[in-house]
Amino acid sequence: MSPALAAGVRSDLTEGERALLFSGHSLRGGLASSADIEERYVQKHLGHASAEMTRKYQRRRDRFRTNLTKASGL
Repeated sequence: MSPALAAGVRSDLTEGERALLFSGHSLRGGLASSADIEERYVQKHLGHASAEMTRKYQRRRDRFRTNLTKASGL
């Protein structure tokens, strides 16, 4: 059983479709990105020796927090 199926991710897809969209690596990235705790705890949980490696797994959550059109006065 794939990690995605075990986690209950998109059970509507076939195993092959899930394998193309999700992997253990993408699930780790999702966990690192969505965890609302201090980075050092994420680093420890994922077993990373450096904070730099943990940051590579973290997807930016604030990408659209600032509206550039509004900030530029348009």
